[in-house]
Amino acid sequence: MGRLKGKVALITGGTSGIGEATVRLFVDEGAKVVFTGRAEEKGMSLDAELGSNAAFVRADVMHEAEIKASVDYTMATYGRLDCLFNNAGATTPGEIETLTQDEFDTAMRLLVGSVLFGMKYAVPVMKKQGGGSIISNSSVAALHGGMGPLLYSAAKAAVTQASKVAGMELGKYKIRVNTISPGGIATPIFYGGSTASAAMSDVDDASMMGKLQGGLAAKLPIGRSGVPDDIAYCALYLASDDSSFVTTQDLVIDGGLISGDPQVIPELIGEMFG
Repeated sequence: MGRLKGKVALITGGTSGIGEATVRLFVDEGAKVVFTGRAEEKGMSLDAELGSNAAFVRADVMHEAEIKASVDYTMATYGRLDCLFNNAGATTPGEIETLTQDEFDTAMRLLVGSVLFGMKYAVPVMKKQGGGSIISNSSVAALHGGMGPLLYSAAKAAVTQASKVAGMELGKYKIRVNTISPGGIATPIFYGGSTASAAMSDVDDASMMGKLQGGLAAKLPIGRSGVPDDIAYCALYLASDDSSFVTTQDLVIDGGLISGDPQVIPELIGEMFG
């Protein structure tokens, strides 16, 4: 406990899944946390539960102005920003022969723009205070074909590469920039996330999540499904001083997924949701 004592973090997409798990863990480890999302009711409920060490701001990372407002709020509320976790995201449709301009624009704004504009406003703050940690969720889809849709995979690859370039540029300011590539993690993104159909829009459905965890456990070399806490603990490491010599890295947290059959995830999705 206390690995983040005295630190302030801003976490996007903090009202469910990996984001919510990370908000809870960071608060438990002593951080002050501002977390954002579009689900205002859930955000306010979590805000009330966690008390003065956490604050919810309704924000849509598709809009640069709302990202800036989140950073401004963090500074106004807690006076510094030690860690930015660019976590918000969702699956994005778009295949090569049917790709539309709207699909392309949505994927790039949601998955890449949110990261770059987050950095844009966090970096000046971190420079002034002498350092910080920027963490962004990438994906195993950025590393191995067949792990995700075309646009999603391309966008996540851009996140990984942009973070490496930014880390090279910002190292002299003691700002570390890293990515996490989750795989095999049981979250609502498997059935569409924020783009889910009405029939699969209840992201808290216990039977759906139980079925998903069981399916992943049977497919992954490690013999169990990944859970949001697995990524939250990786983010904790990257946000803490324990990783003070770690930058420009992509940490793959996937239970051995990409070392095995690349068709595991498409097959599982087809079996469960096809």
